[in-house]
Amino acid sequence: MGLTKQYLRYAPSAVFGVIASQKANVAFVTLRGEKGRYVAVGACEHVFIWDTRKSEKVLILRCVKHEVTYLCASPDGLSLAVGYEDGSIRIFSLLSGESGITFNGHKEAVTTMSYDHLGGRLVSGSKDTHVIVWDVINESGLYRLKGHKDAITQAVFLKKRNLIVTSGKDTLVKWWDLDTQHCFQTMVGHRTEVWGLAVLSEESRVLTGSADSELRSWRVSYIKESDVTEGPQTKRTKGVSAGEEEEAEDVEEVPEQRILTCGRYGSIMREGRDRVVTLRTDQTKRFLACHGTDSVLEIFCVLNEEEIHKKLERKLKIARKKANKKAQKGETPEEPVIERTLQDEIQKIGNIKASSKIKSFDLLVFPKGMVKVVILLQNNSLECFSLPAEPTPAGLTEVTKSSQLTIGGHRSDVRTLAFSSDNIAVLSASAEAVKIWNRSTLQCIRTMPCEYALCSLFVPGDRHVIVGTKSGKLQIFDLASGNLLDSVEAHNGALWSISLSPDQRGFATGGADKCVKFWEFQLVNGEADAQSSRRLSVKQTRVLQLDEDVLFIRQSPDSRFLAVSLLDCTVKIFFVDTLKFFLSLYGHKLPVLCLDISHDSSIIVTGSADRNIKIWGLDFGDCHRSLFAHDDSVMFLQFVPKTHLFFSVGKDRKVKQWDADHFQQVQVLEGHHGEIWCLAVSPNGDHIVSSSHDKSLRLWERTREPLILEEEKEMQREAEFEESVAKGEQPVVAGEREGEVSLAGKKTIETIKSTERVMEAIDLHREESAKIEEHQAFCKSAGKEFPRRIHPILQAFGNISPSDYVLDVFKKVKSSELEEALLVLPFSYVPDVLTLFRDYIRRGQDVELICRCLFFLLRIHFGQITSNHMLLGVIEDLKNCTISRVSEERDVMGLNMAGLQFLKREIEAKEEILFFADATERFEEKRRKRKKNEKLILTVA
Repeated sequence: MGLTKQYLRYAPSAVFGVIASQKANVAFVTLRGEKGRYVAVGACEHVFIWDTRKSEKVLILRCVKHEVTYLCASPDGLSLAVGYEDGSIRIFSLLSGESGITFNGHKEAVTTMSYDHLGGRLVSGSKDTHVIVWDVINESGLYRLKGHKDAITQAVFLKKRNLIVTSGKDTLVKWWDLDTQHCFQTMVGHRTEVWGLAVLSEESRVLTGSADSELRSWRVSYIKESDVTEGPQTKRTKGVSAGEEEEAEDVEEVPEQRILTCGRYGSIMREGRDRVVTLRTDQTKRFLACHGTDSVLEIFCVLNEEEIHKKLERKLKIARKKANKKAQKGETPEEPVIERTLQDEIQKIGNIKASSKIKSFDLLVFPKGMVKVVILLQNNSLECFSLPAEPTPAGLTEVTKSSQLTIGGHRSDVRTLAFSSDNIAVLSASAEAVKIWNRSTLQCIRTMPCEYALCSLFVPGDRHVIVGTKSGKLQIFDLASGNLLDSVEAHNGALWSISLSPDQRGFATGGADKCVKFWEFQLVNGEADAQSSRRLSVKQTRVLQLDEDVLFIRQSPDSRFLAVSLLDCTVKIFFVDTLKFFLSLYGHKLPVLCLDISHDSSIIVTGSADRNIKIWGLDFGDCHRSLFAHDDSVMFLQFVPKTHLFFSVGKDRKVKQWDADHFQQVQVLEGHHGEIWCLAVSPNGDHIVSSSHDKSLRLWERTREPLILEEEKEMQREAEFEESVAKGEQPVVAGEREGEVSLAGKKTIETIKSTERVMEAIDLHREESAKIEEHQAFCKSAGKEFPRRIHPILQAFGNISPSDYVLDVFKKVKSSELEEALLVLPFSYVPDVLTLFRDYIRRGQDVELICRCLFFLLRIHFGQITSNHMLLGVIEDLKNCTISRVSEERDVMGLNMAGLQFLKREIEAKEEILFFADATERFEEKRRKRKKNEKLILTVA
């Protein structure tokens, strides 16, 4: 089939203008050995690493499609876990910037993630109400925990015990025992959603934040095994008042099955009156911070026992002074008794007032006694603060702002875009500023404060820009100096549209005051010397009065017609020279928000809030075709210069290319994660810029790759099929009932492809094994050896045997997709797989991988395997050889561990240094013991 029409494909080129997206959080990362300097933020589908000192972007962790929703840095600082809107999780290496591990388990956006203290496990929570524990080292999912009825807001590992605690929007806080994968405790003391959860030092306090100004504290008491076996009597939490004991009784469950008791201990009142948005501690769990929907971040310090003792002593001293004063007055004072409260354990050390509403934050404590805080604001900016780490008895400590990232993006949505005539500069304007970008470097080269901008254009010559504002003003800026040259009161209402005249001597504007005004450029004298300071200004020449508000205007390239979109859903065409009425284009059900005229002035295209695009002939006003273009309002459209191809954007987050001659869709460009407000096509048609509610500007570039419509439709159908597979039901394991625990992974296109590769390899093994037997029988009957023809695939792998090829296919399946791939494998292939596994284990090949696959297959096909008499011998052989091989592997691993421990002790003894993660803890423990000994000596003395 020949090509009837060739188009050139437009491809995404770059994302700029976004500092940090609002859906993801901010996190400190360790890069190049430095802590506290670099922060990671989500930027649409990418992750940006910013240098807060230089305000530079140093690393981009790229993804293809889905938006980032959560970030979590590993304890060792070498990797970063990134959760996405589709429920996937990717682990990026901060050294190389590459992603080697991908976890697919959640069906909806990831809302929280947390590493354990060693960094070997990762827990994730999602909007799908499930909690999944992942093995980062083995690159696989361990189990899925079900129990919450709404989105998960926080999930935290405990360091001392194999437990996790989770909170959700269902008002519940759940405790999970990871040894049994069972929820053994549920805290039901909240009336509204639990938005934040923090486990404090020593893991004996849990703090929760809800939809009010109260931070609730819970006392956690771990029950020893000896206490559990004492008897069935109910244990009460020590230190809880009589009024709070009844509340704690509601939380307690069956005592025989309980690992800990958790009772209400007290509350901390926040200054904010709205809900808690983020509640978080630093890695040492000494500092705690929280914020609501306002711009104030409150920071608290969890005092240690020594500081609490000093504080109580001060209180006791004050109480005794009061008692002494009463005794001097002749009164009988009572013996002062100071009870320890939550306020004695947690002290507020400061408030941070940000410049806008806070979306997220992160804390980092330095050994030098300083706390560094990075705050992600809702206006696309970052701010860094620092404050002293030691709490002061006097009150709040002083907070200093260290840096701020604002230049790289707008504070509000970009509502207008324009290209310069040389295709190099891009103008973007929002509610607070006009920015000029270099298209090739994507750097912001000029920022000029302005009023709320709605439309803009480059003045011919590209030395000035004109911006139309919501207040009806025309603001003229000089690009060389960045100054506002003139501000003209053009309209009494919003100035919605501006159109440059074809002769480039002036322009027309349309506004909410029902007028279209024509303007000419002129040079006027400045305030200083008339000869040296002539500046650009504009002069009104004509006015066209209309009956409705003007939404959009455009002049035809041949200077004959003026098209005006009105609030009554019609488009009226006037002659430019006489301003007489020519045509009225009616047919849209809602107002026309955008329109454009082709380069030969023969076609006019209109886009409306009714989601339709209509193509009209400009000669007679006849509607050539009406196209259902977008799933929401069409916000902007523009022709590619010197063609009848045009682009349209809408609130459905898509950029679409259309052919106005053949009335068909050419291409869909997806990438934005919010409503698209406007776009601009470069004068040569090679580049497109679009702006969205996600604060990003996207550059699209025309490639030399031809685009075939049939292939484009086929790719769209494949994408829809992949989405349907991803939204499929959770896999069911035969013989298992629905409960709290299930498989961690989910079926994806990759798992299906992996299963198909395994099936193809087993089929090849069957065919080649039969051919080998036939060849050996033929050689035996002939009495001499003949060369055998080897399969091309086996030749490509270096003439390996069919069984080795099957093993190679199993090894190439991603560890995170292995269980799902085996779950889809039909049982007709299982006997061959088990026979091959027996041979692999006998030879000692990849014992760990084979045992993992073997145990999973035995689990999901237990009934069919045990009822198949042909497999009894294979299972018996597997039983014998598996036990011996696993024992050998365990012995080798134990020997290696003992050798490493011996080398560690030898080096520590020789060099007098401490290794690995527990070095700091041991040093702190020695320091505490030394201080305690010194106090004892002083007491004895």
